[in-house]
Amino acid sequence: MYLHGLRCALAAALIAAPLSVSAQARTPTAIPTRVGTCAFTRVTGVHQRLVGEDRREIPDSGSSVELANGVYGVSYEQVAAVQASRRGDRVITCLVSIPRGCPPGDNRGRVYTTTNLRTEESWTLPDSQHRCAGA
Repeated sequence: MYLHGLRCALAAALIAAPLSVSAQARTPTAIPTRVGTCAFTRVTGVHQRLVGEDRREIPDSGSSVELANGVYGVSYEQVAAVQASRRGDRVITCLVSIPRGCPPGDNRGRVYTTTNLRTEESWTLPDSQHRCAGA
């Protein structure tokens, strides 16, 4: 049931892409800047959240994902959909929220929902471990 719903939502997003994806977001290097806008891009890295002093990833420390357009996502939890992704996978990422009342220059806390087009799995993650202005 869930997979069918995801496929329908993904199909609707792809069909509506010319209407809902801004001209800026249609380029593979664009980062969505307005809530509700999306961009097609690729996964460039899937990692654990933490790295030790020896530069090795710390197992089970959470998930992080990097996209070619510069979007970054991080979670304190292991996110199965992120961990199932591979470098090079095509994805669509959409900006779903921007925090308000942030100090000038502090852009942390944007939240993106990303769907991997290979696995058909989605995740919703913030771009930082902390929202703007602190924890």
